[in-house]
Amino acid sequence: MKKPFCLLALILLTFLPLNAQPFMEAERLHKQAPPVPEYMVFAGDTVSFLRQDFHERMDRELISFTYMHTNSTLMLKRSRRYFSRIVPILKKNGIPEDLKYLMAIESNLDPKALSRAGAAGLWQFTKATAHTYGLEVSAEVDERYNIEKETVAACKFLKNALRKYGDWMTVAASYNAGQAGISKRLEDQKQSSALELWLPEETARYMFRLLAVKMFFENPAAFGFQVSEEAYYPPFSPSAEVTVSGPVTSLVDFALSHNTTYAALKEANLWLRDDKLTNKAGKTYTILIP
Repeated sequence: MKKPFCLLALILLTFLPLNAQPFMEAERLHKQAPPVPEYMVFAGDTVSFLRQDFHERMDRELISFTYMHTNSTLMLKRSRRYFSRIVPILKKNGIPEDLKYLMAIESNLDPKALSRAGAAGLWQFTKATAHTYGLEVSAEVDERYNIEKETVAACKFLKNALRKYGDWMTVAASYNAGQAGISKRLEDQKQSSALELWLPEETARYMFRLLAVKMFFENPAAFGFQVSEEAYYPPFSPSAEVTVSGPVTSLVDFALSHNTTYAALKEANLWLRDDKLTNKAGKTYTILIP
């Protein structure tokens, strides 16, 4: 079954212009991953890679980002749009800016992200964790998709974890595996940092993936990625913000009354999960008008 395809490929190669051959040879040469540095500073904490196991774990993540072309390119293009909205909130809540990279590895900077386990949004909160940190999750409203509110909730989680553990790598591990799970392992293995723990594969990689993604965003060219200035997606700037404290019987009509479409309104307010907002509790919501 493979012979016709092989023959076709041979014919095509035969008739390629000679000046195309160097180009094809260059295409076959893979970009090498950047070398592992001696150390990195993340949110004020220094992580050394002089230990062989740390060096190899970091090397694996650098290689992964180098060859993860689609997701890596999209993250770069999205970065200005979403970092511009969440960094001021992190700073206001006393969270180091480097923690924005945690959001990147959680969702690939996709605000519509939904995991198999049901974690949603840029920060990937489960329903239970969302409720714990004050987010509304219902059939009509899911604030895990409200970028500002989910970021405030993430700040609460991060500050709570830092008070408990005292270092950001352990905080990051707890974001992935849960505080209860990390606390138990720290106690059982008699360690004070998650970097020294024997962990499930996903969590063990998570901390080094966080460090790798910081390197990636700070110097994408080192990973073989070039994104022109005009290729970055622009930050979202609403034309207006409308506060509602009662029901909105039709979001279609609401959108039209504010000179926009239902589709554009939903895109700007992903937390609106239905075509209406019953709002029986009389809560106050802010709807962005694109």
